Amino acid sequence: MNKVRVGVIGLGNMGKYHANYLAEGKVDRCELTALASSDRAKVEKFKHAKAFDSGEKLIDSGEVDAVLIATPHYSHTTLGMRGFEAGLHVMVEKPISVHKADCERLIAAHKKHPDKVFAAMFQLRTEPRYKKLKKLIESGELGQIVRINWILTDWFRTEAYYASGGWRATWKGEGGGALLNQCPHQLDLLQWLVGMPICIRGFCQFGRYHNIEVEDNVTVFMEYANGASGVFITSTGESPGTNRFEICGDRGRIVLEGGKMTFTRNETPMRDFSKTAKTGFARPEVWNVEIPVDNATAQHAAVMQNFIDAILNGTALIAPGAEGMNSVEFANAALYSSWTEKTVNLPLDGAAYEKALTEKIQSSKFEKKVVKTSDEDFTKSFVR
Repeated sequence: MNKVRVGVIGLGNMGKYHANYLAEGKVDRCELTALASSDRAKVEKFKHAKAFDSGEKLIDSGEVDAVLIATPHYSHTTLGMRGFEAGLHVMVEKPISVHKADCERLIAAHKKHPDKVFAAMFQLRTEPRYKKLKKLIESGELGQIVRINWILTDWFRTEAYYASGGWRATWKGEGGGALLNQCPHQLDLLQWLVGMPICIRGFCQFGRYHNIEVEDNVTVFMEYANGASGVFITSTGESPGTNRFEICGDRGRIVLEGGKMTFTRNETPMRDFSKTAKTGFARPEVWNVEIPVDNATAQHAAVMQNFIDAILNGTALIAPGAEGMNSVEFANAALYSSWTEKTVNLPLDGAAYEKALTEKIQSSKFEKKVVKTSDEDFTKSFVR
């Protein structure tokens, strides 16, 4: 095989975006051959791809070698599993599943077909700022991590946004709110950069700013195995909002904010300085360094190109699909902690969370009103 036939399942905002750049030939050795959507008008806009009214029919058609799944969250698991069973390579949009138990099912399905490539669309891993930050952490430039703080409250969404789809912001349709929809990329970056915490205490507010039943305002406290602590704050109801990511190590502090990356570096690690200083109020001398960063171009196409290269050449994946469980587990643990009003130790009991979520769905009396909205440019939310 010297070209991969790809089918896109789901033509909402993200699916349509993926289909457009694939149809324009922006990914080498890749051909968009099939599309699936329940909305016939959406698929008919793509003249050179075969149209299907369901993902299952596309998967079973024989028209594709790989699928990109961009449907509402719950079907990521079932469609992904069906794709592997049909002998296809699978790329899944975020989150790979709604809850950990489903992630485990999807990962298990892939393990039965190890010759197939399983990837997740975590395009922020291609951003130079995060790649540089990862390099600084792994090289030891920051020293031992002692604190992580991410205030990510510039996700402001209106009532019209939530009313634009019947599946949005419901336990049954989406499985969560800000943590499952807006923040999977940032939660992925958090674990990619500093690993998973050992425990989480979540304080989630449900429908604080909007007429929804899921979380739209969140504060999460984390503790790590080395004793480091962290706070993750997010909201879709705060404006103008903040996006400030700060990581502190014993060799200094890095801050990402406003498109800039600054490194305040201690000449002497703070713990060594503390033990050897002769006076009580002395501080290590510091270097103030601004690290140049640019935005990645064509982030999604870059991840898709990597997926194609992995299929054809065995190239290492930017975002292996199994790693997608970590951001889901973090979100689940924060919600579960809020529901139980207790600290949750990780790894999370996926079955217990699934049971609690099912109870939320079954007991829900929330009635969703759907209002059609005009098309908007959602791509401005890509770079964060």
